[in-house]
Amino acid sequence: MSEAPIRFAIVNTDGAARAGLLTTPHGVVETPVFMPVGTAASVKGVACDDLESIGAKLILANTYHLMLRPGAARIQRLGGLHKFSAFPHAFLTDSGGFQVYSLAGQRKVTEEGAVFRSHLDGSSHALTPESSIEIQEQLGADIIMAFDECPPSLAERSYLQESMDRTTRWLHRCVAARRSDRCGLFGIVQGGLHQDLRREHASQVCAIDLPGFALGGFAVGETPVQMHEGVACSAPLLPQEKPRYLMGVGTPEDLLACVAAGIDMFDCVLPTRCARNGLLFTSAGRLVLKNARFAEDELPLDAECDCYTCATFSRAYLRHLLITRDPLASRLNSIHNLRFYARLMAGARAAVIGGTYAAYRRRVEERIAKTRATSHSDACWSKGSQV
Repeated sequence: MSEAPIRFAIVNTDGAARAGLLTTPHGVVETPVFMPVGTAASVKGVACDDLESIGAKLILANTYHLMLRPGAARIQRLGGLHKFSAFPHAFLTDSGGFQVYSLAGQRKVTEEGAVFRSHLDGSSHALTPESSIEIQEQLGADIIMAFDECPPSLAERSYLQESMDRTTRWLHRCVAARRSDRCGLFGIVQGGLHQDLRREHASQVCAIDLPGFALGGFAVGETPVQMHEGVACSAPLLPQEKPRYLMGVGTPEDLLACVAAGIDMFDCVLPTRCARNGLLFTSAGRLVLKNARFAEDELPLDAECDCYTCATFSRAYLRHLLITRDPLASRLNSIHNLRFYARLMAGARAAVIGGTYAAYRRRVEERIAKTRATSHSDACWSKGSQV
């Protein structure tokens, strides 16, 4: 089978930070890049024209959710994810491994795969390396992920070792199960916070010639400092010439720290989940829109932002929509937060190309710190509750 048309070129580096170009069957993506999460082939409340204005060229969809409804075979009959959703740019699908993990007592993991009960109706389903690959190929994603087990980062070492070894065996089954040459398969490195396990697993996973590699099992229980340190040690274990994807991360501070470590790709529900709860990311720090002081505030969310929301509406109006639970609040706030993340990554890329990344990171973090003590994004989301 010929390799999928996923190519990666590094444009410039600044320390460990990289600026690159990721070529997919549906266009070229500039990195570092943040992928909006479109769990069910839709970034919740955000239309395709909004995604265009945000500048999104790569979004993530979820194997677990789409296999349950409307079903991968149906999406395939309807032309695949791109035609089904009318999103013309690139899709990455996760394998379902994290969602299976997050079901906790509703699932059982064996060597064959995972058996779980649907969060929708309690019906029993199974995912294996083979079925995960088949589903992702039916969906027609540009980048597909190997089926892995994602244990909590602070799990017992013996369990991390067992899970890691199983993930390696599953990866070989994923490779053997591939049928489409239009989907680029990424391998996933696990190992928790144990650097020797990370090195061992990276040597196993990266021995297979795949178009890209990911770090899994971060931001699932450890502190941000532990996560940043773990990523800084783990990113160099992945091939220099291939794209590096950190799964399920995170806050703006997380992204800045992990770009500095050499990560190219990110995804997280945080910006849209926070948007729906009225927490906005701005160039002056976090803004809690429910606060009464914004009730008559005629300023935009962020005077430096070029998104539709900031160009059109006042904080007072956006607060009114939020307080009255108008669905428009979710859309407008999500547009802004996603554009903030896109601008954050574009700024990081420009800084890497210009050789000023450390100064860029410091400047952004100083602004964020102004409101960090009074606005806690962690209260707006729980990575373990993405199902």
